[in-house]
Parts: sequence; C-alpha cells; structure tokens
Amino acid sequence: MQTRQYINGEWVEGAAGSISSYNPATGEVIAEVRCASSTQVDDAITAAREALSGEWANLLPVQRAAVLFKIADLIEANAEEFAQLETLDQGQPIGVARQVSVAGAANHFRYFAGFVTKIQGTTNPISFPDTLHYTRREPVGVNALITPWNFPLMILAWKLAPALATGNSVVIKPSEVTPLTSIKLVEVCEQAGVPAGVVNIVTGAGDVGAMLSSHMGVDHLSYTGSTPTGKAITHAAADSNLKRLTLELGGKAPSIITASADIDSAVAGNVGGALLNSGQVCAAYTRFYVDSKVHDEFVEKLASAAASMHVGPGNDEKSQLTPVVSEKHLGHITNLIEAGRSEGAELVTGGHRIDREGYFVEPTVFAGVDEDNSIAKQEIFGPVLSVMKYDGELDEVIARANDSEYGLAAAVWTSDIAESQRIANGLRSGAVFVNMLPIPDMAAPWGGYKQSGWGREMGPQAIECYTETKAVWLHYGS
Repeated sequence: MQTRQYINGEWVEGAAGSISSYNPATGEVIAEVRCASSTQVDDAITAAREALSGEWANLLPVQRAAVLFKIADLIEANAEEFAQLETLDQGQPIGVARQVSVAGAANHFRYFAGFVTKIQGTTNPISFPDTLHYTRREPVGVNALITPWNFPLMILAWKLAPALATGNSVVIKPSEVTPLTSIKLVEVCEQAGVPAGVVNIVTGAGDVGAMLSSHMGVDHLSYTGSTPTGKAITHAAADSNLKRLTLELGGKAPSIITASADIDSAVAGNVGGALLNSGQVCAAYTRFYVDSKVHDEFVEKLASAAASMHVGPGNDEKSQLTPVVSEKHLGHITNLIEAGRSEGAELVTGGHRIDREGYFVEPTVFAGVDEDNSIAKQEIFGPVLSVMKYDGELDEVIARANDSEYGLAAAVWTSDIAESQRIANGLRSGAVFVNMLPIPDMAAPWGGYKQSGWGREMGPQAIECYTETKAVWLHYGS
C-alpha cells in the first residue's frame, strides 16, 4: 500500500516521523503513514510553482480536458479497489463507498473536464473611444487542498477536478486519519499523464496544514473541516500573503417536519439524512423541529427505525450503521451524549458505546431537547439526533432553525408546496433539501452561510475559486 509523499513527480518517504492509520471497525493498524517535513512542504510548493510555466501551462484546452477524462476513466477502472480502501480506512458502508464516494469522484472529474473548453472571458462596452476591453480567466496559481476524514476521496475530487480544469497546480494535504484513498488518487493522476509538479501530496498532522496555511508560496487554499480550524487558517492566511480561501466548515443542519408531511416518508428520509456514514456528514440532519400535531408519532417511529438498524463493519453488505472514524472521535460523541443526559433531554433510544471491537456507538435519539442544550448547539458529527417541538407557526420555527452559528444545510418535510417554499426561502442556509437526503451533486453549488464557511464548491461557481479575472484594455486609436 502506497503511503509516501509525491513531490515533483517522485514518490519519497516522509522525513518527519509517521502516523498510524487504523481500521475503525477493528481498531487495528492498517498502515504507517510517514509525515512531511517543512523542507518537503517547501519542495512541493516550489514544484507546483515551477509546473505553472511548464508543460501543463502549454497544453491546449482539449488536451487538458483529455487528462481529466482519463482520470475519471481510471477511477472507474479501479473502482472496487478505491471503495474497499475507503471503507477500510474511513469505515463507511461499502455501498456508500461505491455509489457515493467512488462514483461521485469520477463524476466530478468528468463534469469539470467538460468545463475546460468552456472557460470564457467577456468583451465589455466601456466608455472610452477606440478601445477594446476584454477579460480572461487565468489560473489562480498554486493551490493547497486540505481535506477532511469523513469523505476523503470525494471531497478531494471536488477540489482537485476544478483546480486542474482551470490549469492550476496543487499541493494536497489529506487528513492524517484517512489518507489512503487520497494517495491512491494521486497515483491515478500520475497514470493519467499529469505532468510532474502539477499534483503533489504531503501527508501528516495539523502542523503540515499549518505550514500550507501560512506559506507565502500558496496562492489559494481550499479547506473542508471544522470551523475552529477554518478560523485558524484565516488568521494564518491574513498574516502571511493574504492568500485566497475557500472554506467549507461546520454544520448543524435543522430538519423541519410539518403537520402536512408524510410521516413514514419523513422518518425514513430523516434516518437516512441523519445517519448516513454514521452521522459523519457535514450536512447531516441533527436538529429536528416537529409540529406538535405529529411530534409523538414522529419520535416513536424515528426511535424505532434508528434502533432497528443493522450495525456492523463497512465491508459487510448488510451494515446500515458502521463505526465512527476513531477512538478520539468516539469519545467526543459519547461526551456530548452524556451532556444531553445531564442537561435534561429525554433519552429515547441508544446513548451508549457498543460493546464490540472497533469504534461503534448506538444510534441515539433525544426528545424534549432545549435549544440551549449542548447537543442542540454543538456539531456532534455522529449518530445523535435531537428532537424539538413547535406549534405550527412557520415564522417561529424558521427563526428557531436559523438560531445557530452554522448555515450549511437544512431540510423541510412537507406535502404543501407553498409551505415548502416559504420555509426554504426563510432558512439561512447554503443548501435546503425538500423531502430528500442531503447529498451534493457536482453540478450544484455547495457551501455555507455564517460560520459554515466562505465561497462555493461544485457547479460553475467552483471555476471562480480557481481562477483570477484579468481585464485587458487595448487602445487602437491614434
């Protein structure tokens, strides 16, 4: 299993110790991943800088598009290896790894490959005589891509694909918890003919990410992860070279279930939307606002559905709830469950670590939750659901749902189209899902309001993250 750094077209050993990568289903070490030194980070950024004026910069758009299409083909050719590796390292169900992570990664490269030949400027009717004014979209330069541990392959793909489509070079820093599919994707880029220096990967802990955040040689940094780390990156960027930032940060998605909702569909959808990947999804539904007319029925059916889920390792096709990513993260989740109990919420089901090897926790449902409870305010990133009641007044429930520092995603469950639009329009959130799961698509912009981040990834909006607009003035008069 490849665990080395990739710098300027060469696989090299990390020079600063190593970090163990664990199988969350068993707690066993599956790889020792070497960490990059500060010198190696410098070398990767230097290689990326030099690549901007080399072979990569001189490719015609159709040639660069062909490279991205080739990457997509190779992801599909190695789909089962990618899926098994993602499940082994991250713990997600094998069906999710195949259908969401791997398929999504290939789809992102194909989508942005199609953009390569369509990145256009404009001509503008300026008020100067005998002057032509036009704009060009040019690569922003060297991009640091820092990715999280929950969907390491797909989230890297939705950063790397538009970065390459727009002619940039990159230095990738995956989470130290789940680096293996990121390393595999870099292997695929090499096989697809990406020139040396264009794609580099440096592995390690938070200190490696901090080096990239403060490095004067990085022009743009795209980060997905926690809000506190996003704030630290922002300070580092401001204190160094004021590099551009794209930040997709924390979430605490509300889900509003109105009296007109089909309760059985709402329960099934909210279980799926809350417990996908054991709740380790930035857009996972975690705060449930349920109309008092259907509250008791919803809580009973939600708890029953959660308690009946088949628990097991991700590589078991029957598993519906798989382990959380690490012992450390398991402790974070169980601490917040204890806070829910101590702060007076009613534990309806779950609430304990499961007594088996690996990092498993019961799907947990609390009712009677107060908005000031820790479980209602803090990002848990695990299978813990908080149910609150409202009395049918839409303005009230919209205000309560918006009363959060986060604004990444939200959900509405209703059979009334006018009601759905009124609620969706009132929610301060980057994405609102009506009667469906919170799964992004490569053609739709993704990002948050408030402390859920800056900028948008995916869709045409992603092109803006990885390009600069140059205005050219050409005076042709005497």
